[in-house]
Amino acid sequence: MAGCIVRKLDLIRKPLPSAAGLIVGAIALFGFAAQSQAQSPRANQGQGIADTWQGTLHAGRDLRIVVKISKADDGGYKAVFYFIDRSGDGQPVSKTTLDGTTIKMELPLGDTYEGKLSGDGKTISGTWNLRPNPLPLELTRATPETEWTIPPPTPPVPTMSSNANPSFEVATIKPSPPNRPGKRVGFRGGHYMSRNTNVNDLIALSYGLHAKQIIGGPDWFGTDLYDIEGKPDAEGLPNDKQIKTMLQKLLAERFKLTFHHEKRELPVYVIRVASGGPKMTTSGPNSRTNFLFRGLGDLLVTNMTMTDFAIWMQAGVMDKPVVDQTGLPGRYDFQLKWTPDESQFAQFRGTGAVVPPPTDDPNAPPSLYTAMQEQLGLKMGTAKFPDDVIVIDHVEKPSEN
Repeated sequence: MAGCIVRKLDLIRKPLPSAAGLIVGAIALFGFAAQSQAQSPRANQGQGIADTWQGTLHAGRDLRIVVKISKADDGGYKAVFYFIDRSGDGQPVSKTTLDGTTIKMELPLGDTYEGKLSGDGKTISGTWNLRPNPLPLELTRATPETEWTIPPPTPPVPTMSSNANPSFEVATIKPSPPNRPGKRVGFRGGHYMSRNTNVNDLIALSYGLHAKQIIGGPDWFGTDLYDIEGKPDAEGLPNDKQIKTMLQKLLAERFKLTFHHEKRELPVYVIRVASGGPKMTTSGPNSRTNFLFRGLGDLLVTNMTMTDFAIWMQAGVMDKPVVDQTGLPGRYDFQLKWTPDESQFAQFRGTGAVVPPPTDDPNAPPSLYTAMQEQLGLKMGTAKFPDDVIVIDHVEKPSEN
């Protein structure tokens, strides 16, 4: 996928090792820039909150936050968060409301902040509702003398030339620490990184396949987990094809992978457009590409084609390959919330992710199939489909760095 090329099979917005890891990882790694929206306050019109606010979040380590709140065109409010100990990149708030003295803000990645404005209007005492652990955060109205300096924004990484045929100039492969939850894959600051990935994962990512399309690997093939970091030998942020090329070369050079292709009829999931048509939002021109879990069954997608969506659903969620037959040509933004079942997220259960048990709660999200139809205007069903498989001829544990 183009753009940010940061994909996160990150089932730890979805629990991470620490609250700090969740905030810093999500914000620094994925750098979201959603359009800010605002809601008109329903009361307390005289107690304005349009100003600069700041406070320190104690999340394993101290993280200073500056929040700039301003008036929106509709008379409500809009806000931008700055995590100034990480970068000067602002994170626009999706929705900001003032109801009496209660202030609520929702960030694009699913975190929320709710607080109470003090009687003198100088502080907001509230809670950052961070999954799975909420944290207290008090914001103080800044003055020109007390306001913290926001560092310059991170300069954008230029796109790699489309003619480049990149390899990893330098790559380190290490066994993953035991019992660390979740998986991550993506580029950060021009460097590739993956966490808790096995060789089966890497082949699936490199060739756009499901694990069940990879046949004949040894026992350790799907269980030994590795952390990989690599620097491309070409400048710029690679596109999806170039990332796959680098991973394919890494597998051949460091894991001595050889294989051959075959065609076999496989049970698959097919995605089609439901009656009534799609309900997704078309991506903006500069939107970043993301496939981001904020919890199991709580997915945020931006700037993604339906083919990309199918590939990442098969890589991160489903127990069979997923085939796109929607015929939709564009790129889309959407949220999808559902209650997972036992056929989903199996590949992550060995990394600390826990699929919630079935529930009779009437307020729980629907099944994936119902959610896709109701929320996206898509339907998913099973079928038999002739599909490509990779048959492993040879593979070794990785060579030393």
